[in-house]
Amino acid sequence: MENTGKTGLILSGGGARAAYQVGVLHAIHQILWEAGWPPAHNPFEIICGTSAGAINATALACRADNFDEGVQKLYDTWHNFEVGQVYRADSLGVLRSGARWLSLLSFGWLLRKWHAAPPNSLLDNTPLVGLLHRMLDLPRLDMALSEGFLHALAVTASSYTAGHHITFYQTMADVEPWVRTQRIAMQDQIGVEHLLASSAIPFIFPATPLYLNGRREFCGDGSMRQLAPISPAIHLGADRVLVIGAGRMNESKRALPDNPQYPSLAQVAGHALSSIFLDSLAVDIERLNRINATIANIPPEFRKNTVLRPVQILVIAPSERLDDIASRHTASLPAPIRTLLGGIGATEARGSALASYLLFEASYTRELIRLGQQDTMQRSADVLAFFGIQQRPPVAALAK
Repeated sequence: MENTGKTGLILSGGGARAAYQVGVLHAIHQILWEAGWPPAHNPFEIICGTSAGAINATALACRADNFDEGVQKLYDTWHNFEVGQVYRADSLGVLRSGARWLSLLSFGWLLRKWHAAPPNSLLDNTPLVGLLHRMLDLPRLDMALSEGFLHALAVTASSYTAGHHITFYQTMADVEPWVRTQRIAMQDQIGVEHLLASSAIPFIFPATPLYLNGRREFCGDGSMRQLAPISPAIHLGADRVLVIGAGRMNESKRALPDNPQYPSLAQVAGHALSSIFLDSLAVDIERLNRINATIANIPPEFRKNTVLRPVQILVIAPSERLDDIASRHTASLPAPIRTLLGGIGATEARGSALASYLLFEASYTRELIRLGQQDTMQRSADVLAFFGIQQRPPVAALAK
């Protein structure tokens, strides 16, 4: 039976790991096109993103009137990436941010001149503003919403000032903001400043000020305190969601060393970032599957008495460890960044988790795109079933 409800897309956070999402979307476009889906038709009425996934989500939503063009824009951007498009990678930029920040951590108590104006982050992400303006077409987003090519866009951030998680959503529909423990929703006109906040990886990139109900709050990466990453799509009306993860769920386990070394700063930082970016999504998927199983066991006559409703879900996540892929590409980083990250152990194999979030270089992003394409094509039957498209039999079978 063909699906008739709204379809949501969830793009998780993960810095440079978000290149994997582009490969998945590119393959989904190909699978649908080969099944007879009009190439320009947007299959996702609701698009939600966090961190780098928020940037991809907004770029795709801006071209919801032409899905083919939206996917191609993402592909071109990530296929030709350089770190200088996201953060300053020149020697002067590194000295002004990273070197000062690390020096403050080590000797800040001796340097009174930094007490009034300390460095805000390890890296200076001012180049990202220019990239966002090149990637986005925000007036076109307004048109896509008003003309029904898109139902809603949602991006998330975390307020350092107030301590809560915020979902900003833009829609023409009448959707009441929701409030849950430690997380709130606000209807807003989504702009570059929301994406800068959503993608501000803690400690790595500086917080962004946003004005919320007339008050300035400093906000950072939306993956922090994100207890229910799938929730915004459901609140906005999705009854089926496609989730593109950034790791852990399908990755093979790594063999543990017999004599492990004391963890480097990069290894600890990478572990912390993986907890922020990856764990909540895996837990939320498990929760949704449990709710679906519970609802399936409730007799139909009693389901109308519960606020719970089943949500179809398809999850596509990397089949390989992105940390290991990153360790093969750290040499492609510009020398100043390589030196800075090498000083905390991020260019070593055991510190590659941190590097996997910061490697905005084409050699790495292209491999993640290929992996996303490969993982998705191997699940083409699941993709077609998710969209309610009957799989066509092979040509040989038709001949018989």
